[in-house]
Amino acid sequence: MAKHHGNHHEKGHQDGGGSGRTAPVTKMKQKEYLRELRRLHGELVAMQEWVKATGAKVCIVFEGRDTAGKGGTIKAITERVSPRVFRVVALPAPTDREKSQMYVQRYISQFPAGGEVVIFDRSWYNRAGVERVMGFCTEEQSKRFLEQVPAVEKAMVDAGIHLVKYWLEVSPDEQTRRLESRIDDPRKTWKLSDMDLESYGKWDEYSQARDDMFAATDTAWAPWFVAHSDDKKRARLNVITHLLEHVPYQAPHRKKVELPKRTVRTHGAPEDLAAREVPERY
Repeated sequence: MAKHHGNHHEKGHQDGGGSGRTAPVTKMKQKEYLRELRRLHGELVAMQEWVKATGAKVCIVFEGRDTAGKGGTIKAITERVSPRVFRVVALPAPTDREKSQMYVQRYISQFPAGGEVVIFDRSWYNRAGVERVMGFCTEEQSKRFLEQVPAVEKAMVDAGIHLVKYWLEVSPDEQTRRLESRIDDPRKTWKLSDMDLESYGKWDEYSQARDDMFAATDTAWAPWFVAHSDDKKRARLNVITHLLEHVPYQAPHRKKVELPKRTVRTHGAPEDLAAREVPERY
């Protein structure tokens, strides 16, 4: 069952935009991480089955600075569940038509229907963060958004959507380390854009935007929860554990399953099958 805990985020970040707390001295070992993740994956599957059986609607929002670990956390959540139930939304830049719409309109169409869990990898809060800091909207547009969005989220909750909002908090030093690691690693170069480089120099501006966002949109019906993510493994486990506490799922009874009998032909495969086989190079 869900348990709601107070003190969901820390006000007044003491380090000028960092976490305001001390991270664990040692990072979690891979073996320990995988053991805990396996257990939590089982619980996520149980939550999935509850969502399917009850027609529940769950919406999870992930926000945070570049390199905060949003994508990795989302991957950890969705790794063992069905993509037909858990759907990840990462919208591209708006089209000209979408720019002419009410700002949240293109996000509303992505909200969960019954039996769905929708995870936003960045969300309507772009207007309070990157759009404001990088000058893609005016200060007045961002201010108006912050004034209006609590009512939108109240309507979501009143419509039966379980809305959970996470901010992943990374320190300045760790962000620098992660960005530098993307420069020459061919597996990560796609993660380093011109926008990331320009944003890197605006740490204080992003800190102010984050604090203004918390002040305006941290409500009783849709509070913000902060996960410190310098240790990615700990952050993923902490977020999944917290999510499971805040969605009121009950693990459904699972009937005993036995494989039925079957008949297997004794003769081999067609002779021409070998022509279509993938070469075994490993």
